[in-house]
Amino acid sequence: MKIIAVNKTASFEYFIEEKYEAGIVLEGNEIKSVRNGTVNMNDSFCFVRGNNVSVKNMHIALYEKSDGFSTRDTRRDRRLLLHKGEIAKIAGKINRQGYTLVPLKLYFKDSLVKIEVALCRGKHTYDKKQTIADRDIKRATDRAIKNAGF
Repeated sequence: MKIIAVNKTASFEYFIEEKYEAGIVLEGNEIKSVRNGTVNMNDSFCFVRGNNVSVKNMHIALYEKSDGFSTRDTRRDRRLLLHKGEIAKIAGKINRQGYTLVPLKLYFKDSLVKIEVALCRGKHTYDKKQTIADRDIKRATDRAIKNAGF
């Protein structure tokens, strides 16, 4: 499994509850661009419309060697491939319980491009401050252990 892109802000902004693996519908020049690693997932999110789940605002740069006629929007909506039962479960939780569906990472599984999405609940500002404090404490202890020579 080769990781292409990671949404680093998702773990800071949300509590991650459940994770799902989904396929993603891409075009040929987008696949080549993904293989080059020119993907940005920072502002992306997913939405459910009918029986389809789509990822919105994920930037895949144009492949530099593609022809001029295949220049589509780099932030277009891309359809995700999930089972019907998973889509129904996700839609129910989003509508009733206030969850959001956030893409976490994009990766290759064998020769296929997969995306990991998660049902998340938003953090409050005091939760974010606690996350920053925990990270600082962990960094200080790691530094102390390294300097002590253990």
